[in-house]
Amino acid sequence: MKSGLPVSPVRVMIVEDSLVMRRLLAHIVSRDPRLALAAAVASAEEALQELPRVRPDVISMDIRLPGMDGLEATRRIMAEHPTPIVVIAGAVPDGSFNISMNALRAGALSVVEKPVGIETGGHEQIAETICTQLYIMSQVPVIRQRPSIAPRPRPALPEASPRPVLAPAVLAIAASTGGPPALAQVLGALPPEFPLPVLLVQHMGAAFMEGFASWLDGLVPLPVRLAQEGEVPKPGHVYVAPGDRHLLLSPQNTLRLSLEKPIASQRPSATLLFRSVATAAGARALGVLLTGMGEDGAIGLAEMRQAGGYTITENESTAVVYGMPAAAVRLGGSSLSLPLPAIGPRLLQLARKEAFG
Repeated sequence: MKSGLPVSPVRVMIVEDSLVMRRLLAHIVSRDPRLALAAAVASAEEALQELPRVRPDVISMDIRLPGMDGLEATRRIMAEHPTPIVVIAGAVPDGSFNISMNALRAGALSVVEKPVGIETGGHEQIAETICTQLYIMSQVPVIRQRPSIAPRPRPALPEASPRPVLAPAVLAIAASTGGPPALAQVLGALPPEFPLPVLLVQHMGAAFMEGFASWLDGLVPLPVRLAQEGEVPKPGHVYVAPGDRHLLLSPQNTLRLSLEKPIASQRPSATLLFRSVATAAGARALGVLLTGMGEDGAIGLAEMRQAGGYTITENESTAVVYGMPAAAVRLGGSSLSLPLPAIGPRLLQLARKEAFG
C-alpha cells in the first residue's frame, strides 16, 4: 500500500431501512479491500445508539428512514458524535433529494447515487463510486456542529493584488467536497439585480445535477438552472454545468457544453471553465474557487489571474476541505483569500459599477 495511506481498512457503518438495500450495500462494502463493514443498522435511532460503541470511520446514510429521517440523523451525529457522512440517495429528483442536499448543509460531505441490483447495467460503476467516496470522505476531518454556535473564522489573508481596473463582465465559481452549502451561502448574498452572469461548476454525480440546480434555485435570490449549449448568459442568472459535461464560455460570449476528456478525473472541470473565461473575458473576469478535495480549478484560476482577472479563494478557516483553494494559492492564482461569509459581499462590491473609478 502507498505510503501515507491507512494500513487498516476504513470502518463503515451503513444506515438503511430496506433490508434488500442494506444487504446490497454491505456486499459492496465488504468486497472492497479498502473498506470493512463495521455495522449495518435499519434506523437513525439505532445508528445513534450504536455510534459510541462501533466508532466507524465513515457512515453511509439513507435519507428516507422510519422515525427520524437522515437529515435529522445527520444533525444529531454532527452535534454528538462527529463522523464523516456520505448520503446515499436515489437519482430521480424529488423531495428526498432536497433532504439530501440539506443534509450537506447539516454537515454531510457528499451525495452519491443509490445502487441498483447486481445484474443491472451500471451497477459496477455505481458501486465503485460509493466505495471510493466512503474511503476518501473517511479521511476528511469533521468538527462538532451545534446550531446555536457559529464558528469564529480566523482573519482573512491580506489582499494579494489591487482591485480590478475594469468592471467585471462575468463571474465563474467552482466547488467540490462541501460545495453545495458553500455555494448556497455565497450566491445567497447576491441580490436579484446582481449585474453579472454566473457560471458554476460543482463536482457531483451526473444524475444529481438537475436536482442540485433546482435545490439551489429554491435557496438563492438569483434564478438557477442547468446551462444549455449556445445560449447567451444573462446578468443575474446562474448557469450550472450539467452532469458529465464541461461548461465553457466562448469568445463570442455564448455557453458551450463539451465532452472533452475529463481533467484531473473531473468532468465538468473547474480549470476548463476558468480557462475559457480567462480567454473570453480577460481582465473583466471574476473567479471564485471554494472548498474541495484535489486540485481542480487551481491551474485555471491562475490562468485567469494572469489574464488580468480578479480571483478569490475560500480561506482555510472555513473550507470543509482546503484542497482546491490551497492549490490555487500555491500557484499564485489567488488575488484574495476570504472566509466564506465574506465572499458574497465582496463579489457584490466588485460587481457594482460604482466600485470602479
